[in-house]
Amino acid sequence: MPNDLLVELETSWVTVNEDAPMRGYACLVFKRHVVELHDLSEDEGVAFMRDVRRLSAAVQEVTGAVKLNYEVHGNTIPHLHMHFYPRYPGDPFEGGPINPKVVGKPAYAPGEINAVRKRFLEALT
Repeated sequence: MPNDLLVELETSWVTVNEDAPMRGYACLVFKRHVVELHDLSEDEGVAFMRDVRRLSAAVQEVTGAVKLNYEVHGNTIPHLHMHFYPRYPGDPFEGGPINPKVVGKPAYAPGEINAVRKRFLEALT
């Protein structure tokens, strides 16, 4: 089970953490250990996409982002997970990809993450 677990969906866990690289960032972690999308059965793939769509809608609702970026890497943690990065006009990465390694300041004020997590829970239930 991942750290900063917010809620369990059909095939995945949703995490929303305080040290996020951007406001509204969320991560979807597949419950069963697999590394690649093609490791999923047909039924698991369809169910995982339902979770992706559900979290995508929640991120949009909570953040009001103008665009969402979705990333699946597994280079650091070889387990299927998807990053959801909301994009905003004037964000530090406008016109290019997200690079969390260059984020210099916290996305949230101290204690603010609790209200954000509550809004995500409401949007996902």
